[in-house]
Amino acid sequence: MPEDKNRATAAAILPLVGGARNITSLAHCMTRLRLGIRDRSLVRDDALKALPAVMGVVEDDTYQIVLGPGAVARVTPEFERLVDEERAAGPEAAPLPVPEPVPVPVPEAAADGADASAAPSATDLAAQGAALKARQKARNATPFKLFLRRVANIFVPLIPALIGCGIVAGINGLLTNLGWLPSVVPALAAVASGFMSLIAVFVGYHTAKEFGGTPVLGGAVAAVIVFPGIANITAFGQKLSPGQGGVLGALAAALLAVQVEKWCRRRVPEALDVLLTPTLTVLLTGLVTIYGLMFVAGEVSNGIGTVATWLLAHGGALAGFVLGGLFLPLVMLGLHQALIPIHTTLIEQQGYTVLLPILAMAGAGQVGAALAVYLRLSRNTSVRRTIKSALPAGFLGVGEPLIYGVSLPLGRPFITACVGGAFGGGFIGLCNQLGNAVGSTAIGPSGWALFPLLNGVTGIGTTLAIYGIGLVVGYVAGFLATYFFGFSRQMLTELNAAPEAPEGAEAPESGSSPEAAGSGPSPDAAPEATEAPAGPAQEATGAASARIADGLAPAPKGSATT
Repeated sequence: MPEDKNRATAAAILPLVGGARNITSLAHCMTRLRLGIRDRSLVRDDALKALPAVMGVVEDDTYQIVLGPGAVARVTPEFERLVDEERAAGPEAAPLPVPEPVPVPVPEAAADGADASAAPSATDLAAQGAALKARQKARNATPFKLFLRRVANIFVPLIPALIGCGIVAGINGLLTNLGWLPSVVPALAAVASGFMSLIAVFVGYHTAKEFGGTPVLGGAVAAVIVFPGIANITAFGQKLSPGQGGVLGALAAALLAVQVEKWCRRRVPEALDVLLTPTLTVLLTGLVTIYGLMFVAGEVSNGIGTVATWLLAHGGALAGFVLGGLFLPLVMLGLHQALIPIHTTLIEQQGYTVLLPILAMAGAGQVGAALAVYLRLSRNTSVRRTIKSALPAGFLGVGEPLIYGVSLPLGRPFITACVGGAFGGGFIGLCNQLGNAVGSTAIGPSGWALFPLLNGVTGIGTTLAIYGIGLVVGYVAGFLATYFFGFSRQMLTELNAAPEAPEGAEAPESGSSPEAAGSGPSPDAAPEATEAPAGPAQEATGAASARIADGLAPAPKGSATT
């Protein structure tokens, strides 16, 4: 039966993205089905978002359908099978299907001829979020941010292995502490540690693949870093050690290998290419890795570990407050992707990353803010319905539907959600400062889904309790900040109006109050990696929607953005 359910979900999605011939690539990460789309106009966004299994959509370098952790890994194989079957059944030259227009629902009040501008719906907020995302996407298409995105793509395929090995490591630690099954503990240690001991090879492989080189050559030069015989080599007056430089060294080595390989392809005669190009790529890059990159990357890796440990040990509360509060703005600027190699480096060095539990508090702040919006907008059934459907995903760490369908378009609730994340992060940071470090053995999950991956210097019970209390602090702080400061009086009047306005009622005066106008985040700060459940704004909500738009007007050119 589960297979039938997953296949049904895949079958419902396929025609809404234009069919098999409209798909150029297909993959999945922790929560999303990632599709390369040939003709964007054939994708029916509204119908996709209406599917019960779909939590939201994200348009970035690929078209991403948020299905949630666990579900996406089951739906993707069924989707791949359906794509293969459809391609095999018909000629490739057959015309792509033209989707029927999706009717836009008309508010009841508007249908009766009444003025419906008093209550903007979730569709209007979604359209606002989509507009913010589109502006920021254009601003984030800089060479540096595109490079960071490609670096992030290197680590996405590694996340399932990091999660699996991290959970096995947690089970092994629990058995060790309890003294149970001593004969099994060494086997579990091998299972948990095997991948991490060779992670540099996988990073090298995927780096070369992402940047246009031969993947196996990237893996080959990265394998030099973990080769045991490297301990017999001296560089910069010091003995090298296997694994020195870690994932950062592997990343640099593979990037260099790609450049050497491309240089050889352009200059080596075709008759000799099959022999000389791989030989020169491995030889030259390998030597540079041994006598340069390993040492430099090793120093950088050690510095990352030292700084992270020192920062949380001496200023944990403040550092956690800042990191938890600014994580979503980092996402909005596209800079969060630079943290992925740092997380992986800390996991490689210490067995867990102390940063991820702190950053996960940003999601807790969003959940608390959404709950406050739900209570404050007691008469806006459209927005409340969106929140109700998105909250389960938010508790599991999938925040896109809440962020882009609710808090970001509203403006102030996004800021107060960040306040909730700051207080949650401050609590986790304070516990680190007091000697109760809490970390995650893998990257990817967040929210409640992070519990099985937690580890720390104290017992597992204390570690779980600290993280759980941190989530509660984030929920409560986000709720209180949003409930009391998330809306101006005028915003509440417009957003919380009666569903049906009296016939002939006068529309609210157009224009934004100073409070509302100054409270929302700039569209220049719209998150890069996610997107609102976009939909056309309804004409009947024009006046109130205009106020929201005014409150989210772009900052003056040259002004600072967070």
